[in-house]
Amino acid sequence: MTKPREYIKHLKEGIKENKKTFIFYTVLRVLVILTLIRCILLGNYQSAMLCVLSLILFLLPSFVEDTFRITIPPVFQVIIFGFIFAAEILGEIDHFYVRIHGWDTMLHTMNGFLCAAVGFSLIYLLNRDSKNVNLSPFYLTLVAFCFSMTVGVVWEFFEFTMDQLFFLDMQKDFIVQEFGSVTLDPANMGTPIDVKGITQTIINTTSGETYTIDGGYLDIGILDTMKDLLVNLLGAVVFSIIGYSTLRFGRSSKVADSLMMKPK
Repeated sequence: MTKPREYIKHLKEGIKENKKTFIFYTVLRVLVILTLIRCILLGNYQSAMLCVLSLILFLLPSFVEDTFRITIPPVFQVIIFGFIFAAEILGEIDHFYVRIHGWDTMLHTMNGFLCAAVGFSLIYLLNRDSKNVNLSPFYLTLVAFCFSMTVGVVWEFFEFTMDQLFFLDMQKDFIVQEFGSVTLDPANMGTPIDVKGITQTIINTTSGETYTIDGGYLDIGILDTMKDLLVNLLGAVVFSIIGYSTLRFGRSSKVADSLMMKPK
């Protein structure tokens, strides 16, 4: 219990230097605790565990600062706290992923942007402290971009694994009206057969259950995965441009300064 208490103490000491960040963190933490109590009273223990996970993730900035001896800017901490709350509490527990169109897309775009910032900061710090290696701004930016995309791909692997093992439908389904498939080729010659204008799909199971999907055919996560990776790429590209301009042309950027981690 010593370590978590140390992280909490360190987190509070760091955040108190910026009152707005401290207030934001406190409000979110109280909301998560209230949500945890609500979930326990309703007997929703799976959501309660997500609340506990969120409280643990709130210690992440302090853990990173203490482990790697770096300083995370207050603005970046606010974004991290907000991202955790939006993804775990609002997205999963309050079902914003389903209720609000584009919620998942917004978070994946932000994830690409933030991961590029993290990758850029880490490589920049390593490059600056190294006496034998001097990486160009373009290479630093490329590594940051690749870091962000790798995180996005690994997350999609995680969603796919959870869907296959526990049927959680993390890779949300889409209803489509057309598709092409070589499986439907009667000659088995690999010729894609176009199926268009689908109005309804009926699913029959071995147990005798029947499901009707009105409006088209149920795509199983493919479109969602590609959409997530594309918006992750968009976020990564945006920060990569900002980071590259900052290093290459010596232009000061409030966005880059507020997201760049610095050594203690």
